Amino acid sequence: MKMKKELGFIDLFCIASGTMISSGLFILPGIVYLDIGPSAFVAYILGSFLIIPAMLSKSELVTAMPKAGGTYFFIDRSMGAGLGTLGGLASWFALCFKTAFALLGIGAFVTYIYPDISLFQIKLIASFFCILFGIINLISSKHAGNLQTVLVFGLLFVLGLFIVMGIGEVRVENLTPFLKEGKNNYDLLAAAGLIFISYGGLTKIASVAEEVKNPAKNIPLSMIASYLVVSTLYALVVFVTIGVLGDGLVNNGIPTLTPISDAAAIFMGDFGKYLLAIGAVLAFVSTGNAGILTASRVPMAMSKDKLLPSTFANLHPKYQTPFSGIIFTTVFMLITILFLDLKDLVKTASTIMILLFAVENIAVIIMRESGLQNYRPKFKSPFYPWVQIFGVIIYILVIIDMGATPLIFTVIFLVFGLLWYWVYGRIHSNRESAMIHLVNRITAKEMHSKFLNSELKEILLERDDIEEDRFDKLIKTATILDLPKMEKMEDAFAQIANAIAEKVELSEKAVYDLLIKREQDTSTIIAPGLAIPHLILPGKEKFNICLVRSSQGVIFDKEQDPVQIMFVLSGTMDERNFHLTTLMAIAQMVQNQTFTKKWLKAKSLENLRDVILLAERTRNIRK
Repeated sequence: MKMKKELGFIDLFCIASGTMISSGLFILPGIVYLDIGPSAFVAYILGSFLIIPAMLSKSELVTAMPKAGGTYFFIDRSMGAGLGTLGGLASWFALCFKTAFALLGIGAFVTYIYPDISLFQIKLIASFFCILFGIINLISSKHAGNLQTVLVFGLLFVLGLFIVMGIGEVRVENLTPFLKEGKNNYDLLAAAGLIFISYGGLTKIASVAEEVKNPAKNIPLSMIASYLVVSTLYALVVFVTIGVLGDGLVNNGIPTLTPISDAAAIFMGDFGKYLLAIGAVLAFVSTGNAGILTASRVPMAMSKDKLLPSTFANLHPKYQTPFSGIIFTTVFMLITILFLDLKDLVKTASTIMILLFAVENIAVIIMRESGLQNYRPKFKSPFYPWVQIFGVIIYILVIIDMGATPLIFTVIFLVFGLLWYWVYGRIHSNRESAMIHLVNRITAKEMHSKFLNSELKEILLERDDIEEDRFDKLIKTATILDLPKMEKMEDAFAQIANAIAEKVELSEKAVYDLLIKREQDTSTIIAPGLAIPHLILPGKEKFNICLVRSSQGVIFDKEQDPVQIMFVLSGTMDERNFHLTTLMAIAQMVQNQTFTKKWLKAKSLENLRDVILLAERTRNIRK
């Protein structure tokens, strides 16, 4: 059973934006100001640059493999099931912890209404929202997306109003000295590293890729749009907050945990104070909703690959949502909210998330260098591989800067993940990865495997919504010849006749004579390097295709370019209309500038077949 493709560009934009705008904006500014002073808003700008390598790499991976699970799926298919298990569990834990922390953040703003609220009551409020979002996600990802849209656009309106009304209230004296006494540019960069994780939710929409309409277009566009909008909002909101409050962000050495609302109270009065408090609650709520939506898809993807029990792969018979994954994720978050101290766990989650960013950049390099023909991202990261190398280096430096405690917790977690793979995943799962193909590039050809390429082909067919027509079905069973050396036309025709004679129910000599006669009547070369020889068969309702590649070329005419691509068509007279349809299909494919390059680079006969099956063209589907 397939998941419903219900999420569009707006839904994705709101999921990505909603997972970013939370504690990083509504709580963190005061803490950063205490550390480095008014330059905190610049740290937000620098921090936004650090997410770019992860965004570009994730956009490439998800447009090539738009499958549920996101980070898990990419790591698994590029590096193998062992690291895939680690990546999947790590991604899920990190999302759960950070989502639980966001829901608890609601309590910091409930104090405006109920100052004497206890920690237990705050946890009960967070638990209520956790259960509510779990139920909404169980019913439909579209309902969850619709709720996210309302929450995020309400939040963007509130923050936009804050900027417009507050920009004129900024006081220059509150922006000096730019760096706190005793601090330097290195401290500014360290603060940027701390802030950068606030943008981490940007790439989490990859986890719901299987439920997205036109994922190859909508996912990268929504990521980029969300990045531009949210990074601009972060910088402007923090700039206004610092310019209005200045040292008011800190009271007796303790940073305020409600900086945006405190600033709004200065120039908008109590109305602004409560409006921004509502905005903060919207932010935490949207993060909670999006967190459950994205986190619950990870165990489903791992279960499909037999790295978790099969129950997590089950979809609800009515709603077609991964109900086991949603329930399990919701229950785990409830336990986390009610019983665990989140402070160190959230630091660990941040460390794990940054580590995953580094691994995703490595995954792009592996996929590109593996030589997999069916790795065909619609979006390709610019400045490859330098962006990825920079990303890996900078993320490792940020991890080192996180401190010893989260690193220790992360190592413990990774050991647990390896143990799980050893006792469960290693036994149940047996798939190849792009890393294998990378190794195969320097090993014997006969050792190569086709399973990952086949899986990528199926993913591409689903991504591009390709439905088989008659031409595709013929290609699936077509005879394929790969001529290794330069040939004369007559020699090539002899080999073709030998290959297809039985299929067309004629003798080799008859096939050869028909091919030669057709060529003598009129040349079948229709474009430089491309020929479409054809022959008319006796009888009715017969049509066959033979695909021929000649890397060195077939000499039809000494005055013309050697032919490297041949579609040999054979059919009865009653199939003349389909013959014309086939010619149109071939014409559409070969007009693509990349077709010949893919054809010549294909490593096997099946890869040649895939070049045709995955080619962009208009398909004639009879309903």
